[in-house]
Amino acid sequence: MRTVLETVGHTPLIRLTNLLQSNDSDILLKMERTNPGGSIKDRPALFIIEQAEQKGWLKPGGTIIESSSGNFGISLAMIGAAKGYRVIVLVDPKTTPVNLAMMNAFGAEVIVVTEQDDSGSYHKTRIALANKLHREIPNSFRPDQCFNPWNGQAHYHQTAQELMEQCDGDIDAVVLTVSTGGQIGGFSRYFKKHAPHVKIIAVDAVGSTIFGGHAHAYLLPGMGLSWTPTNIDNLSLIDEVYKVPDEDAFLMCRLLAKHEGIMGGGSTGAGMVAAWKAAQLMGANKRIVCMAADNGERYLPTIYNDEWLNELGLRTYLTPEEMRIRAKKLEPHSTNPIETANYQPELDELLDSPSRFLEQVTLQ
Repeated sequence: MRTVLETVGHTPLIRLTNLLQSNDSDILLKMERTNPGGSIKDRPALFIIEQAEQKGWLKPGGTIIESSSGNFGISLAMIGAAKGYRVIVLVDPKTTPVNLAMMNAFGAEVIVVTEQDDSGSYHKTRIALANKLHREIPNSFRPDQCFNPWNGQAHYHQTAQELMEQCDGDIDAVVLTVSTGGQIGGFSRYFKKHAPHVKIIAVDAVGSTIFGGHAHAYLLPGMGLSWTPTNIDNLSLIDEVYKVPDEDAFLMCRLLAKHEGIMGGGSTGAGMVAAWKAAQLMGANKRIVCMAADNGERYLPTIYNDEWLNELGLRTYLTPEEMRIRAKKLEPHSTNPIETANYQPELDELLDSPSRFLEQVTLQ
């Protein structure tokens, strides 16, 4: 191999063996932590950068500028180090110390945005500042993951197809957590075209309004938005939406570590809550795949830290049976996401999104 970037993709599937009961469906975790940057975000980050290079929008010696809660920024920092680009990442106070340290280790310049937007989050203020820097810095490129259709195409052409081949088509449901919408957008298009029997289950954070509802602050990093991203271009392709509370997601992370030997981030825990719900509903002899987006070691100071959880008034442990009951009681937020759509097309103009000028490649 010529560079570390050639190791992106081809991540393994791990079957859970200890938490589930005999009448549950099988749950397989797709371990995206084995990507070189430690998360699923390596895939769209590399795809977008290579597309920009091919079109001449990113030239040698250029600068990559992006808004990220952590993982996408780490991926870009790694890619920039491997390819020789300057990288500037706009993060917020929810970004973990480990993620900040990783971006710095790869040589990225990190700016922490502390001004909240009108939803109590930081997404809009981060994006607005990233776009401002892009206008001011010559020879710069904005991957613009929230608005860039290449984000979803990376998962359509690569991740979803890879999963289908690994399972030889033997999949009954896929559980995906949602933020920028690239993953759920690409997966839902792929499976509804090539394997329409596969149920697509989206998982959001309580407090996010990607699929409508009441907006408020939440702790889960790397999940949620205060609007429906355009990367989810067809909500009718999503079968169910669940919203998982912070505490449930964190408790599930800790159970996976203690009972399966698997450490994942908060989104993995959130996805697993919904996956366990589905496993109890669908029953034995079914196969559910849950995307494990990143490495749990990044959250040792937070999710896996008793003191941090205690300070927030959150529980540090439930028994597997207690968590199983919590998962079973989880109710769908929506079984017809079109009815709860929260598209805000004015944001593209308001935030001066550079990717609105992208030449639209045909979505498959």
